[in-house]
Amino acid sequence: MVDKPAPDATRRSERSRRAIYAAALDLVAEAGYPKTTIEGIAARAGVGKQTIYRWWPSKADVLLEAFLDLGEEAAREAGQQPYEIPDTGDLAADLKAVLRLTVDQLFDPRFEAPSRALAAEGLVNEEVGRRFVAHLLEPQLQLYVERLRAAQDEGAVRPDVDPRIALELFVSPLAQRWLQYTGPITYDYTDTLVDYALHGIAPR
Repeated sequence: MVDKPAPDATRRSERSRRAIYAAALDLVAEAGYPKTTIEGIAARAGVGKQTIYRWWPSKADVLLEAFLDLGEEAAREAGQQPYEIPDTGDLAADLKAVLRLTVDQLFDPRFEAPSRALAAEGLVNEEVGRRFVAHLLEPQLQLYVERLRAAQDEGAVRPDVDPRIALELFVSPLAQRWLQYTGPITYDYTDTLVDYALHGIAPR
């Protein structure tokens, strides 16, 4: 009689975790945040709800972690793990490159629908909004801060400029256009945002 190897609990847990991530993102995209439940996620993932509660205290925690994982997966696919804004010495080119990647992500079916659902919920649910910003948005914005500070050290940005405010010149218009459908989102659009942000709109 041949002894069978014991089941690998680590691999089983990872499969379950992946299934839960996928189920949570799919459900919030299909039904919206309020109608997404731990029970629904568990049923879609094929796990018991106690499995979810063992790892996460709430559906918000599940979704936030699922989004973080989705971002890490996208970075791995792009060969940018850990993800960071490049520093080639050309600030405009670097910002344009990362915003073009952002455009691609905004229209990635894996990202767009669940991201819109969470963003919409964050407008009416302050707790969800604050957690969404703190755990997902702010870490990404800090990458821009670091790149702009490096540009200040190189003399490419005025030393009196606040990087945290400056980044909003190109990030916020893109977010508004995407959320409110106020215009097309293209590479040309984000390139122009960078040009306007770095050079202003007054006559040169």
